[in-house]
Amino acid sequence: MSTLNTIERQQEIVRMTQLQGKVSVAELAEHFGVSEVTIRSDLAMLDQKQLLVRSRGGAMVNSELIRELSLKEKGSCHSALKQELGKAAAALVQNGDRLLLDSGTTTQQVAANLMEHKDLIVMTNGLNIATELAKADEVEVMLTGGLLRKKSLSFYGNIAENSLRDYNFNKLILGVDGFDLRVGLTTHFEKEASLNRMMCEIASEIIVVTDSSKFDQQAFHVICSSRRITRLVTDTGIPERYVDELTKQGVQLHLIEKANL
Repeated sequence: MSTLNTIERQQEIVRMTQLQGKVSVAELAEHFGVSEVTIRSDLAMLDQKQLLVRSRGGAMVNSELIRELSLKEKGSCHSALKQELGKAAAALVQNGDRLLLDSGTTTQQVAANLMEHKDLIVMTNGLNIATELAKADEVEVMLTGGLLRKKSLSFYGNIAENSLRDYNFNKLILGVDGFDLRVGLTTHFEKEASLNRMMCEIASEIIVVTDSSKFDQQAFHVICSSRRITRLVTDTGIPERYVDELTKQGVQLHLIEKANL
């Protein structure tokens, strides 16, 4: 294993930790054929990225990373911030748009801020979002249908994917579980990632809305590359290197102040 470079070794350390639950510095040093000092440096870096948790003599799995939160749990995280993100993303929607709105708690806040829009068509895979939009008199609401995933109140599967094929949407507002410059946009649930990929393919403009805690996080299933994004709505907690790289990629950034939320 000593032929692995630093990034490859660290990826393997994360994989081993998630598989075993706990690893030791001595075990890892022997496995990779490197010094314990090198392994401690690796663990410090991975702990900083929240990909595992340092422990005495080794590391443990980051249970918050591998455990997908329920909709209720997600809704209680950064709630004031999500309301502001929802408001900012909704401001990018124009009257007359044909909008795809992804499931999730942040996107539900987008829906809550579409009440005054007119001549708007919104298709969503989120049951909670359709319920929210039912209050908007001038918004035509469409559901993808499909199998309902009760944990997230989202629809998925062949029926959901097939329902998208006959329509033309000029905007997609997408939520994510992880955002990494190298890996791209990711989510926890495979079938939802598949549906999200199709959404990205058929929408003219991709708007990602997420709070800054999702950066440098990787869920298992990839949706698309960050280069596919048209706009990103997030908060000022976004790491500076993401601002620099995404700006180079031509992504339009919409940052809201996080300090008071």
